[in-house]
Amino acid sequence: MIKSRIQIIIMTMFVFIGLVSAEPEVEEIIMNMDELYRSSSSYVEMEMQISTPHWERTLSLEAWSMGMDKTFILINSPKKEKGMATLRIDNEMWNYLPKTDKVMKIPPSMMMSSWMGSDFTNDDLVSETSMLNDYSYKFITPDDARDGLIYVELIPDKDLAIVWGKIILAVRENDYLPVKQEFYDEKSKLMRIMNFKDIKEIGGKTLPTVLEVIPQNKEGSKTVIKYNKAQFDIKLDNAIFSLRNLKKGK
Repeated sequence: MIKSRIQIIIMTMFVFIGLVSAEPEVEEIIMNMDELYRSSSSYVEMEMQISTPHWERTLSLEAWSMGMDKTFILINSPKKEKGMATLRIDNEMWNYLPKTDKVMKIPPSMMMSSWMGSDFTNDDLVSETSMLNDYSYKFITPDDARDGLIYVELIPDKDLAIVWGKIILAVRENDYLPVKQEFYDEKSKLMRIMNFKDIKEIGGKTLPTVLEVIPQNKEGSKTVIKYNKAQFDIKLDNAIFSLRNLKKGK
């Protein structure tokens, strides 16, 4: 990632002095996606609405993160799930179940499994993978391309436990904010769509405050996350990201 940052700085200097044209750099777009909801540290309050043809429920969540390496998520409601929590430190992840007072370690093979019955995966919520470091990427122009959008195709590294065969990312041309992601399996079959909506300023950053995931293999199902409050680049106690705190549910 450090190397990519240096490359972007050098290219920006070249653009400034007129040595290259001011075309967008694909690394800049991907790095923006990696850091959009994180920064050096963050705290957010959000709601997750899970809908299926047979039932619907809404979770109230708090989440803390430190860089790309540490994440802590706490469920505050409804009563049935209150106190359940998720912790990730580097490549390790745990869930805490208050009813049984047990901490369960999540193996790498389950990072693409559903998080709390939603259409988001464990990896979506704690962002174990980095688009910049774990994928190869290039600009593309799909048949259904829309004016004002830039499209990037991402292919995961073969040695990583990622179920997606490829991801198509669409961002706004003027500010690189995401509009949509399409996730395909290894046979290029569309498996789910993630829409980014309601762009506004929150916590001093302008970003989509609503994320909608629609699985293509479960008719009538979707999961929506709404960001209600956010703080970025704040001082956090490192003790938040510990197994001891995971069991406390604080």
